[in-house]
Amino acid sequence: MSDLVGKVVAITGAARGMGRAYTQGFLAQGARVVAMDQSWAPTGFSGYTDDAFRRELEARPADSLMVTVDISNEQEIEDAYQAAMDRFGTIDVLINNAGTRQRDLFPPTGRTTILETRDSDWERMFNVTVFGTLRVTRHFIQPMLSKQQGSVVSVVSSGVLHHSHGGAYMALRPDSREMPYQSAKAALLTMMSYMADEVRDRNVAVNTLVPGHTRTTGSDEQTAARRAVDGRDGPVSLRPEHVVPLALFLAQHDARSGLTGRCFDAATWNIEHGLGGPVEWADSEAQAAAEAAMNGPGRALDPRGL
Repeated sequence: MSDLVGKVVAITGAARGMGRAYTQGFLAQGARVVAMDQSWAPTGFSGYTDDAFRRELEARPADSLMVTVDISNEQEIEDAYQAAMDRFGTIDVLINNAGTRQRDLFPPTGRTTILETRDSDWERMFNVTVFGTLRVTRHFIQPMLSKQQGSVVSVVSSGVLHHSHGGAYMALRPDSREMPYQSAKAALLTMMSYMADEVRDRNVAVNTLVPGHTRTTGSDEQTAARRAVDGRDGPVSLRPEHVVPLALFLAQHDARSGLTGRCFDAATWNIEHGLGGPVEWADSEAQAAAEAAMNGPGRALDPRGL
């Protein structure tokens, strides 16, 4: 039996993409889930065109709570936290998945130069990815601190490499033109690394998870747009579910286990644990959708390009 049976897991950005995969993955393990998202309406992007998932959660009131919440809004977070406590009485795990994407600021390619950005772009990005995550964590970590047991997992980016010795960081893709997104993710990684030390004595683990290049809302359209601009194929898109095994693993470990203050790469972790690499987790629908958006056949994406 899973150690997650009956545990209460709060997940932000839960309606689509990786958030939906986390939600389904934890429910499958017998956990109860507080699923939060800014909107539960179908997006029309990258295959998210129906509300079947919403109906699925609504049909499970005993073990799921669906909440509409914008994590840049303090009051909405407070209301979501209170609703979670009223329904389940506690929180055992927090998955900080929500964030603003680069393509939200600069559609459709998500590419721009730093000198072309405005202050408002950075403020909007940081208000959700960094400050929003901090707001959520301040609330949802409280039951864990009281019980002296729990796990916080925050999703960062592979664009920033964390060196555990000395706290140094290095950009892995400085040519990707993804600012201020990568700066916000680097700030989130730093914040969570420090928080891990602060709550270690109260037995709450705080870790960060790096997903691979994942198919999510708008990613098909972004891939097609980038292809149209430079004619190049990017790395293969992975199915959102590839992040779930690592998240389930981290959720079952508090700080007493020693697994805290660390940054885990999901793709590497899957390979190391015999769960397959980019080829096994490739999303064939993403390739087909990108080619269809280009109104013609494209070159096959190379899984080794991850």
